[in-house]
Amino acid sequence: MKENILGTEKIQKLLIKFSIPAIISMLVNSLYNIVDQLFIGNGVGYLGNGATTVVFPLVMLCSALSLMLGDGAAAYLSLKLGENKKEEAANGVYSAIITSVVVSLLVFVLVNLFLKQIIVVFGCTSDIMPYAMSYGRWIAFGLPFSIVSTVLNSVIRSDGSPKYSMVSMISGAILNCILDPIFIFVFKMGVDGAAIATVISQFVSFVFNICYLFRFKSIEFKKGKNKFSFAVVRKICMLGISSLITSLSIVAIMAVENNTLGSLGAASKFGPNIPMIALGIVMKINQILNSIIIGLAAGAQPIIGFNYGAGKYDRVKSTFKYVLVFSVIISTTALILFQTIPEVLISAFGKGDSLYTEFACMAFRTYLMFTILNGIQIPSSIFFQAIGKSKKSAILSLSRQIILLIPAMIIFGKLFGISGVLYAGPFADLISFVISVILLIFEFKHLSKNTEESKNAIFEKEVEYKGKHLVVTIGREYGSGGRFIGELVAKELGLKFYDKDLIEQLSFETGYTKEFIEKNEQKSIDEHSNGFITNSDELFIKESELIKEIASKESCVIVGRCSNAVLRNKKDCIHVFIYSDNSGKVERAVKYYGLNKKTALKEINKINKQRAKHYKNYTDLVWNDPNNYDLCINSDVLGVEDSAKLIIDFINKKNK
Repeated sequence: MKENILGTEKIQKLLIKFSIPAIISMLVNSLYNIVDQLFIGNGVGYLGNGATTVVFPLVMLCSALSLMLGDGAAAYLSLKLGENKKEEAANGVYSAIITSVVVSLLVFVLVNLFLKQIIVVFGCTSDIMPYAMSYGRWIAFGLPFSIVSTVLNSVIRSDGSPKYSMVSMISGAILNCILDPIFIFVFKMGVDGAAIATVISQFVSFVFNICYLFRFKSIEFKKGKNKFSFAVVRKICMLGISSLITSLSIVAIMAVENNTLGSLGAASKFGPNIPMIALGIVMKINQILNSIIIGLAAGAQPIIGFNYGAGKYDRVKSTFKYVLVFSVIISTTALILFQTIPEVLISAFGKGDSLYTEFACMAFRTYLMFTILNGIQIPSSIFFQAIGKSKKSAILSLSRQIILLIPAMIIFGKLFGISGVLYAGPFADLISFVISVILLIFEFKHLSKNTEESKNAIFEKEVEYKGKHLVVTIGREYGSGGRFIGELVAKELGLKFYDKDLIEQLSFETGYTKEFIEKNEQKSIDEHSNGFITNSDELFIKESELIKEIASKESCVIVGRCSNAVLRNKKDCIHVFIYSDNSGKVERAVKYYGLNKKTALKEINKINKQRAKHYKNYTDLVWNDPNNYDLCINSDVLGVEDSAKLIIDFINKKNK
């Protein structure tokens, strides 16, 4: 097998190759949001910036919907292409685009009807209201372009054109930077000018992406032949639901933050407007820092994941060490700037009165007091995601924002007033940092105990089979003895036997850990709404490709993994399904798998239901339907040994 560069190339070189594009994309996305405030603050004043602060959650809400459709459509496209179902892939993208158009028009109507009520929910005060209404009305015109363009961006990347997607995004961002000062300072259009510049920029990106519809590499749209399907849209939404949840959490944080600052600020010398506006700007400046760190860590993710799966733990630790060093340098530099020249940073967004400057400096120095710790906490979350530890990654991702920050803002605010809200920031940073360090210490101890494993161990078994090419697939109920029967058949005929070996090979191919593969390969789509659905789809695609490759090269027995469906069009295959009575399944599960006899049947039924659901989701076939197999055997009738002999007899007679 050809060695993957992720396992051989110098770490520094790999980080440059993978992280720099990710950092650029993250920065462009951040600047798109911050550039309006830069020019509005200087051309209109800080109340104008308040308009962008209360409208931004609305933009994020629309972004959440578009990311759900876009990321879901991208996953669906990859999945169907992996199954060589190009027509279904095209119909999926077509359905997602049609849905995005309908959703965008519905959003446009609702925003125009209820804009005032929406921005009030997001903390808009009476002083900011005129600016927010004016800014929001124009932004509403750009939302349809933004929603459809975001959906297309995800699909374009999945089609293998990330550079095209990046050019589309960057062109819009650059145009926004050019038009903002022209409309605000030359034409004196205030917040209206900033909003119009944003809409025009979004329209340009939209046109870029629409043009790509006629140059797709992997699918083809045919006039009158593509079909819209609600069932497909539902699958797409399930595939992208994690992106929706992630974005909605940001909206929730901003809503709580704006309202808390507004109410507590009204009782302080700063008033209801200054705290909300100033902290909003401070957080957007901090987002530039976070974008660099996230981009750096995201670029390192495939390097870490591959080497972890390949057992190259020294490279895993080395890669993460480089990420931490660079992240801490970046966050330390930011901390120094935040603590020493906050006046300079806030002045870039326009001048306000002395109270505005005072609170902004307080926010920089207090709220971002422990921002240096983000250089460890953020990469740690992505590190655990890279090695397949989904629960740990989720804990770190949610700990600061949802679990710690929102409750701390509310509680500290009630106890200490407006200052308490600011101290919620370092509190959340510190606790999430401690959690990160504890999890990292345990993980690195675990890494130190492991040694490198041979990646080619699966090829060590000699093949004795001398007959014509033969592949036997074994589908089986849990507890039926199907795996053991398959092993007996392979041993008797001198065939290679693939079950756990597939996991080892798949780990090497994808970089996923064996633990992650074993845990996720048999789960269904509905169970993957926790942020890792795309990884699981990729897992099935890679596993299917591996099964096809193995089946084309050698005679073998393959157990489970939808192998009969994956190879259903291959002529030299024999597909077998093993089932048994409940009593037999319980007896084997208790004896060989250690299940509790009282609860064994319930657990067996749960696992078999899970297998059936997984099979249906990925093949559109019924798992235990005898029409999908050449031979179905109740292993309790003859026993596992004689069931194996029956299969061998069947093979011999069929191949005469």
